[in-house]
Amino acid sequence: MKLFSQQGFHPRTDLGQNFLIDLNIVEYIIDQAKIEADDVILEVGTGTGGMTPFLALPAAAVVSVELDKNMYRLAQHAVQGFSNVTLLQCDALKNKNLLSPDVLNVVEQKLNENPARRLKLVSNLPYKIATPVISNLVKTELPWTRMVVTIQLELGRRMTAKPGTSDYGALSVWLQSQCWVKILKTLGPTLFWPRPKVHSAIVRLLPDERGKARIHDRSFFHLFIRRLFHQRRKLVRSVLVGMYRKQLKKPEVDVILKSMSLQENVRAEELDPSTLVALSNCFQAAVKVGESVVESQ
Repeated sequence: MKLFSQQGFHPRTDLGQNFLIDLNIVEYIIDQAKIEADDVILEVGTGTGGMTPFLALPAAAVVSVELDKNMYRLAQHAVQGFSNVTLLQCDALKNKNLLSPDVLNVVEQKLNENPARRLKLVSNLPYKIATPVISNLVKTELPWTRMVVTIQLELGRRMTAKPGTSDYGALSVWLQSQCWVKILKTLGPTLFWPRPKVHSAIVRLLPDERGKARIHDRSFFHLFIRRLFHQRRKLVRSVLVGMYRKQLKKPEVDVILKSMSLQENVRAEELDPSTLVALSNCFQAAVKVGESVVESQ
């Protein structure tokens, strides 16, 4: 707080700036990140750079991203002397569906310096971009091995939600189908400055390679569950008939549902991630066959 007053600026609520002020929590995050000598660390939301040196000490390289030019200037002082830190002043996202190409290029450069290197996301994520940063990183083919992030508790509950609960949705399915997701610790507002109006959580994600391999087309699956959960309380059959009305006839939809022993009155919010992966695979194959027939005519 004294540092901010000395510099003559204030945290920006429009960027979701809430800084961890408890060193014990910072140390806990570093411990849970299990940083090794071959790790490339991606930190989104550098802030004043309070956590960055702790990331840099054990890692091969740190790529830290900060949008706010004032925070970027402060962070530059914090990481002086760390030759393995690359500090970027830019948006971590190109848009809500893609990470910034500038960020990805630097991360890939650091990974390519040694074939043994792997990626970890370790961040006190700005609340407003937490969902797209996590979701879009999972969507890439980057060799990430762990994410340890501070996010809103509400988002953590959505990420770990089970079928049939109000928090269960497309994000839950997308992550749980390819990751092991766990809330490690809940954090009260007093651990941050300025104090947020909500509780936070430290969440860990580990890749589930077997789960990922079960998805035949991840781009198709991502769009499939987003469209399906857009009408989460409608019957799955009616939603799917509408989604693929140009590619499939109603009897073809019924055949797929019957092959999976799904009742006509089932809703998307009742289906677990593995069932939704299998359902997506069936529709991806059926749509692909239908498109091939059209092209051959």
